[in-house]
Amino acid sequence: MGIDEKIQKIKTYKTWSLKKKVDELLRIDAYNYTELGTDSTVKEKKEVKAISRKIYKAISFISPLDGHILSSHMNEKDLTNA
Repeated sequence: MGIDEKIQKIKTYKTWSLKKKVDELLRIDAYNYTELGTDSTVKEKKEVKAISRKIYKAISFISPLDGHILSSHMNEKDLTNA
């Protein structure tokens, strides 16, 4: 099962609370980032970031406030390299 199917499946669960759905999506996101290492390629890092965007979009659908906060944080400029 691909990530898109997992996200869609979690979004449509009727028996799960909003919190449980958001927590599970964030768990998947955290797992993806923990799998990245110092030897990860730029392509792998971009793929994980693209998956994060899909996850945050799903969270926005479930919980608009949480999704907005996560999306805003992801879209901030990196000021450490200035």
